[in-house]
Amino acid sequence: MSVSSKFAGKNAEVSRAVRFALASALLGAANVATAQNATPTQSGEQAEDIQEVVVTGFRASLNAALANKKDAVGAIDSIQAEDIAKFPDSNLAESMQRIPGVAITRDAGEGRNLSVRGLGAQFTRVRINGMEAMSTTGGTDSAGGTNRNRQFDFNVFASELFNNLTVRKTASADLDEGSLGATVDLYTARPFDYKEFTLVTSLKAAYNDLQGDFDPRAAFLVSNTFADGKFGVLFSVAYAERGLIEEGPSTVRWDLGSSVGGFNAASTPTGVTLAEANTAFHPRIPRYGRLTHDQDRLGVTTSFQFQPNENNQLNLDVLYSDFNAKRDENFLEAFSFSRNASQGGKPQSRLLAGEIVDGTLAFAQFDDVDIRSESRHDELETEFYSVTLSGEHTLNDQWSINELLGYSRSDFNNPIQTTITLDRSNSDGYSWDFRGNDRLPGFDYNFDVTDAANWGFQNFGGGYSSEIRLRPQGVDNTFQVGKVDLNYKPSDNLSFKLGLDYKKYDFVSWEARRASETTVPALNAPTLATMTTLLTGYGDGLGIPSGTPTSWRIPDLNKFASALDIYCNCGMFTLGTTNVTAARGNNRSVEEEDQGIYLQADWNAEWGIPIRGNIGVRYVETDMTSHGYSTTGAPVTAGNDYSDVLPSLNMVFEFRPDLLLRVGAAKVMTRPALGSVSPGISNISLVGNLSVNTGNPLLDPIRAKAYDMSLEWYFNDGALLSGAIFYKDIDSFVQTLVESMPFNESGLPLDLLAGTTLTGSEVFAFTHPVNTPGGPVKGFEINYQQPFSFLPGEWSNFGLLLNYTSVESEIEYVTSTSGATPPVKNDLVNLSPTSWNATLYYEAHGFSIRTSAAYRDAYLTAVPASNAPRNPNNPAQPFQDAEGTNSTLFVDLSASYAFNDHLTVSLEGLNLTDEFNDQFIDTDSDRLVTYTHVGRQFFFGARYKF
Repeated sequence: MSVSSKFAGKNAEVSRAVRFALASALLGAANVATAQNATPTQSGEQAEDIQEVVVTGFRASLNAALANKKDAVGAIDSIQAEDIAKFPDSNLAESMQRIPGVAITRDAGEGRNLSVRGLGAQFTRVRINGMEAMSTTGGTDSAGGTNRNRQFDFNVFASELFNNLTVRKTASADLDEGSLGATVDLYTARPFDYKEFTLVTSLKAAYNDLQGDFDPRAAFLVSNTFADGKFGVLFSVAYAERGLIEEGPSTVRWDLGSSVGGFNAASTPTGVTLAEANTAFHPRIPRYGRLTHDQDRLGVTTSFQFQPNENNQLNLDVLYSDFNAKRDENFLEAFSFSRNASQGGKPQSRLLAGEIVDGTLAFAQFDDVDIRSESRHDELETEFYSVTLSGEHTLNDQWSINELLGYSRSDFNNPIQTTITLDRSNSDGYSWDFRGNDRLPGFDYNFDVTDAANWGFQNFGGGYSSEIRLRPQGVDNTFQVGKVDLNYKPSDNLSFKLGLDYKKYDFVSWEARRASETTVPALNAPTLATMTTLLTGYGDGLGIPSGTPTSWRIPDLNKFASALDIYCNCGMFTLGTTNVTAARGNNRSVEEEDQGIYLQADWNAEWGIPIRGNIGVRYVETDMTSHGYSTTGAPVTAGNDYSDVLPSLNMVFEFRPDLLLRVGAAKVMTRPALGSVSPGISNISLVGNLSVNTGNPLLDPIRAKAYDMSLEWYFNDGALLSGAIFYKDIDSFVQTLVESMPFNESGLPLDLLAGTTLTGSEVFAFTHPVNTPGGPVKGFEINYQQPFSFLPGEWSNFGLLLNYTSVESEIEYVTSTSGATPPVKNDLVNLSPTSWNATLYYEAHGFSIRTSAAYRDAYLTAVPASNAPRNPNNPAQPFQDAEGTNSTLFVDLSASYAFNDHLTVSLEGLNLTDEFNDQFIDTDSDRLVTYTHVGRQFFFGARYKF
């Protein structure tokens, strides 16, 4: 069953309140001013005083965004500076979720990635000041962990660094290739954006009701022009700290009872037979956990502009961001149920009692269960910087030229990722119970989990041991970009563009690990007691069942590090990279050189009605080289090159000045995921059944034909009612399959066969990513916004924004080219069948208040499921079709009052209903994977403008 049929329309509770954007400090308060003009009549009659209403603030920003949308040829939506400043949004992704068709994913309650019209983050390209860029950071495992792909992590940046966001939903020849979903343009402020000297500063305090502490946020902007406006300088800085607690249960997915050897064969349970338990699903690692996040974000922009005359202008834009985070994760868990007999796992656990509900072992009690207290500490930093030099030159009335040179780098480092476990082997009387609440289960450990004497740290035998995991890692992304555009305008209604561009992209991923994470020194009970501490106060506001522990003993990682010198990189704590099997796959790199040329014609004509548009074609060549490592640690290099011809057409039919029909058609492409093109080999068998597990550097890009049509009615000042339909025919997808071919046709180097008698002509079974048939993505958007100026009195100061998006796409997920496993049809991953946003606002007399709601339907994150997928050799065996995230509804509130033109105070709230991150496995059974909350966030602040 697809997620759209199972979860479409499934409303979550209501959520996420009061987001206080520091940008409100930078970019002005909302007010409505009037100016009087004396306009004499031509007949010399007595002049009348006519009031000209000057709209500023939030309404002005909405009007400016609508003007951009109306004037554009392609389909765009934008947010002006006041939008970002005045919406309760702490980062860019949360600002952009207000745009029709845009939905976001979150990490630690904060927006991280976005999808546009059902296409996930890997299909969206991001440009900063006109140059493509990449920003990556690390996250919790449930939020995807470290970003080693092409998606852009927006949580690196604070929203106040930017004064304009534009989402381009249709392609044109002059727009950079690489997007199936959208191209997002981010622009930082420039001095010529301000008419006079500007200095703004703000200070805010953030309070989280679950964490219980205050955190500071501050921003500053200064801008001025000199030499009669010919030269301008702008500087801005934003700093914020963010501390929060994330709590809730998780299962690390569910699996069949028969997996990894099944439960102990000697079990004689009550309420269920052993055979029934082995055909039901059980949680792999049932647990409660607390994650503590401490973050700080520093952002700096500098911009210089020089315009010696009206025909020439130079811009230099510099952006720097430093995002630091420390994260501690503590779990109390039953570890046996994901391990086999050789690891002392499930086959040793004796089932005493159970109850099956709809194929799920909802209640179970066991003897001989391994219990674990697991603590992990991460220190993470992303440094991002970009430098963009651009120029605009008018040569004469017909010819002009634009240039851009840019460099950007995202340097993510996770130098400390340390996990240490306390363990208790073969504990009796353990039970789980999901019957009362399948999102908040009860766990009974049947021993005092707060007493250090009940825990051990050693090798327990049978393949089971405590662990010390050391996994430092990092990711670097670098862009070097050059562009030249030649513009020719023979008449006011016709112009041509010829452009050349060059882009060099470098991606480097690294990771180090211990050769054996289960090699640990034995510690006696008295010593262990001095190296542990007590986690207390768990579950405040969570509503966990009575009897579930709210305190437990955890390792003190600092004391372990000091006593055992675990960071010495020596002895049993020596780290390896390509020589350690578990780390080898994350040591890889990709280099891409892209060269493009385009030709585009723009016109504005009268053919019965005004019709404007553009038509063009872009040709781009991609030359890629990827590096990885073989199973022996030997370096492996492979290359691929391909070219694309990408025609595009955009037209706007102006039936009336307020009624537009907009159409677009284009061929588009997205380059393959970085993890898919690695030539590295995770496993190879050169005897018996010949097989290879590897990436595929010969992948073609994902290509599609895109069509878009919208009808837009600008029926009043600041008002819009529009509907859009879109259709994308994805020609090919990328999936991981098993297929057979001669080794010498795989593109892998023959030196991998060195030392064997193999020639390369032998047929191997390759498990690797391949291009497979895609499918259509289709849907519609409805967008409505209107100030209620037609209403009497104070009601005229209200306004409303509403948008709704519906998307449909089913892909055939192929799991074998041999046909042994039938294709599975399900929704495209990251696609929410429906999403909507609503904002009600009021502005008058210096007072501004807005409440916003953002809803996203359930969506899939993996097809098929990681555990117990469909078994082609046993169609009757129960299976799980997919993994995903359930629907969310975030509710936010923002209020401010301007005492005068200089001082504004504000109060804002985020996630007012404390929405939960609810992840599931199997669309029919909706089994719990993760269910955590981070609490409500409140902001109190003041801004002063000199």
